[in-house]
Amino acid sequence: MQSSAQPSTTVLRIGTRGSPLALAQARQVRARLAAALQEKVITPRSTLVVPDTINMGGVDIRDAWYHPTARYTATGVLAESSNVGTLKIAKKLGFSGFRAFRSALAEYNNFPTTQLHAELFANDSAGEIVQKVVQASIKALEQNLEVIEQAAIEKAAKYISSSVFRDFYGVGGSAQVARDAAFKFLRIGVRASVFDDSQMMLMSACLLEKTDVAVAFSHSGQTAVVIEAVRHARKNGTRIIAVTNCRTSILAQESDVVLCPNVEESLITGENAAARIAQLIIVDALFLAVAQKSSGISEKNLRRTTSVVRGQRSVW
Repeated sequence: MQSSAQPSTTVLRIGTRGSPLALAQARQVRARLAAALQEKVITPRSTLVVPDTINMGGVDIRDAWYHPTARYTATGVLAESSNVGTLKIAKKLGFSGFRAFRSALAEYNNFPTTQLHAELFANDSAGEIVQKVVQASIKALEQNLEVIEQAAIEKAAKYISSSVFRDFYGVGGSAQVARDAAFKFLRIGVRASVFDDSQMMLMSACLLEKTDVAVAFSHSGQTAVVIEAVRHARKNGTRIIAVTNCRTSILAQESDVVLCPNVEESLITGENAAARIAQLIIVDALFLAVAQKSSGISEKNLRRTTSVVRGQRSVW
């Protein structure tokens, strides 16, 4: 009979699966993997042999849960938030140890190491909660401003302004951003249709032509129904614009223009909240770039739509 006792070796086990600390670690895992992908050290399908424990810089580090040695893809390391798998990737990036990797990550984000684990606690006051949420949103905004590509915005604006039909695709939180975009464009007389139902997306996509544009919103860039619709539209020669947080995603690879804010996910507000802030900034920039291409008509239409909506407001 096998003993259930745990190994006696002194180890550092980071968090427990599902604990707040493990969740904080998951955010670091994603940032580290993004660096490895950007440097082309690994691909999403790269295979890693991941034991339960790894020694790095003289410290034995375990995953947050016990498991036998197994093979993980890089995507699997991300999904499981494996400390050991992440540190094996760190070795591929040339770091000498865990502390060196952690310090480099903190320096890269220009963020104090102690704040990498910032999260909500049960005894936080309402004021502290507000402050943490605001700080997380500010960080998302700062990151977004650093990576927006002017050329991509200009190219996307050209596609939208010159197209006959403009169909926007998105589900969940991304669908709300798509609706906001359609609302803004309608204010200046640029009509767009929003689809958040899988069957309606497919019907829309199969009817688009070379003179049209499809704008796909997806934080992960892996939303199956959106990708399927985009692929159908591409078959017709339709131009594709992707608004996503992952430049290496399937959606990005299927698109002609990729608008990628690459915002770090926040423990406090969640992936969708941080992404939505970044996506809305991109929508605003795109809206202004399109309006600028025909400023006279845009201003005229804006006055007309603003006037008719103002009449619907209640009088105090």
